[in-house]
Amino acid sequence: MICPLKSASLSLIAFLDPKPVETVIRETMIPKATESLPIKMITLERLFLLSLENAIFLEKYKGNFKLMNLDFKIKNLLLICLIFLGVFNQYSSQTQSDFKTGADQPELYLPLLKGKTIGVVTNQTGLMSDRTHLVDFLVKNGIKIQSIFAPEHGFRGDADAGEKVKNGVDAKTGIPIVSLYGKNKKPTTEQLKGLDIVVFDIQDVGVRFYTYISTLTYLMEAGAENNVEIIVLDRPNPHDGYTDGPVLKKKWASFVGMHEVPVVYGLTIGEYGKMVNGEKWLKNGVQAKYTVIPMKDYHKKLRYPILDKPSPNLPNDKAINLYPSLCFFEGTQVSVGRGTDLPFQIYGSPWTTGLPYQFTPKPNSGAKDPFLNGKLCYGENLSDYKTDLRELNLDWVIKAYNNYKNPELGFFLKNLWFDTLAGTDELRNQIVAGKSIKEIKTSWKSGLKDFEKIRSKYIIYEN
Repeated sequence: MICPLKSASLSLIAFLDPKPVETVIRETMIPKATESLPIKMITLERLFLLSLENAIFLEKYKGNFKLMNLDFKIKNLLLICLIFLGVFNQYSSQTQSDFKTGADQPELYLPLLKGKTIGVVTNQTGLMSDRTHLVDFLVKNGIKIQSIFAPEHGFRGDADAGEKVKNGVDAKTGIPIVSLYGKNKKPTTEQLKGLDIVVFDIQDVGVRFYTYISTLTYLMEAGAENNVEIIVLDRPNPHDGYTDGPVLKKKWASFVGMHEVPVVYGLTIGEYGKMVNGEKWLKNGVQAKYTVIPMKDYHKKLRYPILDKPSPNLPNDKAINLYPSLCFFEGTQVSVGRGTDLPFQIYGSPWTTGLPYQFTPKPNSGAKDPFLNGKLCYGENLSDYKTDLRELNLDWVIKAYNNYKNPELGFFLKNLWFDTLAGTDELRNQIVAGKSIKEIKTSWKSGLKDFEKIRSKYIIYEN
């Protein structure tokens, strides 16, 4: 991804000299979102200064350099300066040049791991800013890793949602891999035997039905029962800084919702574990020896690059942003685009023909047998949706419900998976009763207010 500044600056350089364009693209291209923020800032400045230097001093004409007519082009330069300052300010306001994840501060956690036997719960998102995987970094630094524990989607993050993840061995390091999904969601005493510490480093998305917080909960529970310390290397929450949705009721507790929290709970995964421990939500009220390695210069209302997709069907920031609102469709006869190039960015069904967008789910690497496989679906394409959502949007699920025409098959799945995701049956009943979005959201206020009292006790970072 190249900053919006690129097109203006490189266009000016191209006007002056085609060759420098190649040099700037090759040597000064803005790093991808996976690279470090400080480098991005430096590169932005470098790109701008290069274009400015070329524009002011030199113009190549028929192989000869000559001074350019500053009177003619200074206006353009001033305009570009203003564009640059606007873009740069907007860009820098969304990032922190000194920001670091927990994993990128080894000086804080390596001393805790030296001389210990450890396990690591991680997946493909357990990366440092230079894209070194945490496991490789720890091995290189002489840390003794006995086991790698893999959550839903596996160690490499390529398994379908709900697919059984097998145990194995990491080809690169030879370390055994133990699945924490399927029947073995909680590490056993045997699997923890000989371990002093388990390090947890996974990119979460900050939504209750995303299962990594459940994996952390079971890990903490097993750690408390077996006297094994849990250390969480904290990472950004792309839905941090706000709370929304119905609060789960105990009746509907499951692996996609273990605690009485709203759909969007506004805590990093490190803070979430701190809350679970502090509120004694672990089985029998046990408490784990629990340590968070906090991020540096993290702010809850800013948004930060995610180094790798957290699961196969959340491939980009747009899908992650829409996920809390669209995941409710997983409990209906409506597809959310699994088996397409736009998972969690589109929705549709064969029985919502009044909606404009068309797509047909087909097997792919992220969905080997997608819902509504091979059926033409009618819905909406939200991949260009401009809003950075900081709330649940119920427009789409209600619109799909109102457009659904199938007398033989109800809109909601018979297994009531919709209620399991919502954490209550109230939302489904409200939609069926034709309640307005305002009425539905008003019904959430009391639960959210009560949760905020709990949440506020465990916040580590400023807004």
